[in-house]
Amino acid sequence: MTDLRTAFFEECEELLETLSDGLASLEEGADDSETVNSIFRAVHSIKGSAGAFHLNALAEFSHIFENVLDLLREGKLSADEDLMPLLYAAGDHLSYLVEAANGGVEVEPDRAAALVADLRRTANVEGSATEEEDPDTSAEDVAAIGAFQPINLDLGLPDLGSIDTGEAPAPTGPPRYTIRFAPKDELFETGHDPVLIFRALRALGPVEATADLTEVPAFSEIEWDRPYISWTLTLQTEAGRDGIEGVFDFVSDLCDLEIVPDLPPSTAQAAEPPAGGGETPDEDGPGNVDTGDAGTAAAAPTTAAAAPSAPSAAKPAAKKPEGKAARDTIRVELERVDRLVNIVGELVISEAMLRQAMSDSAMSAHGPAANAMGQLRQLSGELQESVMAIRAQPVRGLFQRMSRIVREVTRETGKNARIVTEGEATEVDKTVIERLVDPLTHMIRNAIDHGLEKPEQREAAGKKALGTVTLSAAHRSGRVIIELRDDGAGINRPKVRELAISKGLIAAGDDLSDAEIDNLLFAPGFSTSEKVSNLSGRGVGMDVVRSEIQALGGRVSIASEWGKGTVFSISLPLTLAVLEGMIVEVAGEKIVVPTTTLRETVRASEAAMHCLGDSERVLSMRDGLVPIVDLGESLGFRGRVSDFSDQSLLLIETDTGQRTALAVDRVYDQREVVIKGLEQNYRQVPGIAAATILGDGRIALIADTDQFTSTGPGTAAASVSASGDIFDDFSDFGV
Repeated sequence: MTDLRTAFFEECEELLETLSDGLASLEEGADDSETVNSIFRAVHSIKGSAGAFHLNALAEFSHIFENVLDLLREGKLSADEDLMPLLYAAGDHLSYLVEAANGGVEVEPDRAAALVADLRRTANVEGSATEEEDPDTSAEDVAAIGAFQPINLDLGLPDLGSIDTGEAPAPTGPPRYTIRFAPKDELFETGHDPVLIFRALRALGPVEATADLTEVPAFSEIEWDRPYISWTLTLQTEAGRDGIEGVFDFVSDLCDLEIVPDLPPSTAQAAEPPAGGGETPDEDGPGNVDTGDAGTAAAAPTTAAAAPSAPSAAKPAAKKPEGKAARDTIRVELERVDRLVNIVGELVISEAMLRQAMSDSAMSAHGPAANAMGQLRQLSGELQESVMAIRAQPVRGLFQRMSRIVREVTRETGKNARIVTEGEATEVDKTVIERLVDPLTHMIRNAIDHGLEKPEQREAAGKKALGTVTLSAAHRSGRVIIELRDDGAGINRPKVRELAISKGLIAAGDDLSDAEIDNLLFAPGFSTSEKVSNLSGRGVGMDVVRSEIQALGGRVSIASEWGKGTVFSISLPLTLAVLEGMIVEVAGEKIVVPTTTLRETVRASEAAMHCLGDSERVLSMRDGLVPIVDLGESLGFRGRVSDFSDQSLLLIETDTGQRTALAVDRVYDQREVVIKGLEQNYRQVPGIAAATILGDGRIALIADTDQFTSTGPGTAAASVSASGDIFDDFSDFGV
């Protein structure tokens, strides 16, 4: 059951994604039947499988939700501006229930009471046969999502049992149906099991099944990948033909299916068919035979939807149904992928060590060994890229979660806002996506709570009352750029400056640029809210954003224009396993400087340097002065260097435009290195982001250039000195 439950929640993620995409299409005006059917099937599938796992709150809310969607399918409701907010709210709550069930969290008693009441009221607007809300039902019962509460209606009609109609009495019990089911090859190839389908039918009512073995050949002639058995079933149910079709929805094109209602004895003039599905009289005619075309049928409410496909050994490749461009996929635990990534990383390191050993032994650069080494290098690079691609996932799921956050925040703030997403197909490392949830949540809350104005203020400023938050993703220069834009009022820099002075973050006489004022928003404890609310005011949020993004090897920057809005830009590596870096040497140790912030290199003997005071030096560039930081001194490898003439200067620049020149003893070359984290194996080291293993087997530290740029000269060195003999502890590792 644990494996099936895991498969169910994995499938729920896909179904919720389908639901979100469908609702977005509806809002954009795509009211075609297939869009509505896809939404209905997603909710119906969640309901059926949730019931199999006794997730009652999830199943019952899905049932209420699908009542509204059913009216939408039938054209009795329209996806207008009145209905769409309700559908979005129901979709959000369905996602919440799935998350709660997956985490074992109990639903808040009154969380959904109003939503359930709105859904039931909407479902009964057109006089549908869906259940009415029992006025005696408690709020707690409704919030548990509403157990089905039928009520009796007294219409004041006479007792029909006392009226003699002159006809034979109608047969008692639910209607009876005969079902003929013959699987095709593709049904088993896609992992479906008839037994699970029969169990789902049994949930609708009493069912009897008879297997037809007439097509089974002799044992020596059996082809093990072909189905020979068909079934005839008799089912008594009140669910009707639609309910039966719903069970077969996922396999309707993978089998031959007939559903024939058995006529009552007074009409058919025959006895009831025997168990196993006797034939109905010829008078029934072909018009009553359903061929299984379930174009608008609901998805199967069975555990079959959640059952994982079982691989079959030693059989030919599965055939794809004609007219479908299906993609073969397989679900793999992330831990296995991580182990594979680590092994490939070790392979790349071993290849570099072998190449270094060949170079040290003065082997011929054109011999057989060198040619084989070149081929190994190419193959290991391709293998590395392929493995990294396995971890890559589109950001669509992340953006959909942010859409839900936008709707929740607008309800709490009373502001009107919509979210527009761009570049949803952009692929990012799965770990990056997971760790971006909290930072993006903080940023979106701030964008709506602080950035967007109230509707009346927007209209007074000549804007639309509906604010827009745009979330986009794109690949640029080997990195992923995620931008969050709003069309609000922008950053009130005078107010930010005043608050920073009052909190002691800056001095009253400090002359700050616009970019430096904007960056004050990332200071711990800084908040522009005048009162504490559920969304803001506690000074926690934007500093968490920066720290989380920096932990991912990324950077965040702000650009704002007063009266027009603000743009937050997040720059992230494509993967957390490989880094492009420049190999440099300081005090006899090799350091890797990431090339993402590197702008140019300059020989100190040819540079225009100036002294400030007794010790600090600056580099005169084309557009100003840049502070010089001695990398060896800052990391504690050596003392202060008085003469920089023999050193090289690496000019680094952050997204906010802050620049620093790192002084190093020697520059080697640029190469890709495999990142090895220090925090898990050692502890966080000031000025160091991670480590790697070079071709000669030695450990090289990867510099955190943002710390040198943001803290200024000497600060990193002071942090290292204060932390004790950090680098003495690395002596056993060759550092």
